[in-house]
Amino acid sequence: MENRPTQTAVGPMVIVAIDQGEEHPLIHDELAHRILPAGMRTLVALTRPRPVRRWMAGAMEKKAPGMRASFLCRKRYIDDKLLEAVEAGIDATVILGAGLDTRAYRLPALAKTPVYEVDLPDNIKRKRTLLHKLYGKVPDGVTLVPVDFETQDLGSALVAQGYDNGAKTFFAWEAVTQYLTEDGVRKTFDFLATAHPGSGLVFTHLRKDFLDGTAFYGAEALHQQYKVKRRLWHFGLNPEHIAAFLAEYGWRDVEQPSPQEFTTRYVQPAGRNLPVSEVERSVYAEKI
Repeated sequence: MENRPTQTAVGPMVIVAIDQGEEHPLIHDELAHRILPAGMRTLVALTRPRPVRRWMAGAMEKKAPGMRASFLCRKRYIDDKLLEAVEAGIDATVILGAGLDTRAYRLPALAKTPVYEVDLPDNIKRKRTLLHKLYGKVPDGVTLVPVDFETQDLGSALVAQGYDNGAKTFFAWEAVTQYLTEDGVRKTFDFLATAHPGSGLVFTHLRKDFLDGTAFYGAEALHQQYKVKRRLWHFGLNPEHIAAFLAEYGWRDVEQPSPQEFTTRYVQPAGRNLPVSEVERSVYAEKI
């Protein structure tokens, strides 16, 4: 199980939960702690004292410089773009690779539209169990959709669960593409190519030059663990190639916030002094 992507869904939410102990967290998520498995909730509780939290943060920075802030900023960015889309009148939200994501349950604005949470069957099973513990059921308006992006047809799976192909949709695809092969990524984009014009998409990706070892951006240990040793990371793109890649599927590259832009938007206003990694980037696109 150690080398399966299903085991990577917990880590980012642990980081979010720990950050709630800060005076000014980069993203406010009161559910982050509650939705974690019991063992991880215990770990988060141990970090409530500031010295312990600082020690753990320092250990993470040493191994993966800037990745903690990158995780937090990308989540905040996706929230912001999603809320803008809801305000503009989208018909549905699809969260691809939902993991333990809490957006559907902590953002009141999403009550206006159906939300489809898509992930590997094992992750969906775990999410369903945790939601039943929290709410006694999967909350109304949320549909859990088990899909293997590599081997199953995403569009058919969504339609079978009630998704309307003609719906103007916001798609969030966070921290998934690196775990897929290029065929798996392109298969998902084949589905996204059928999205209604005006739909929105935020997805994250690792830099290709980081994956192929051309540039490590200070994160050699991360590359060694996830690319070389565990062989979990497979796909990457470089920022200058995004527009052409998206155009193949009828999407327009609107924005690619840099680490400095994340720092200006989220880190500095919170009064925090955190580096943001260059290794992972976020993209906002609109369907033409």
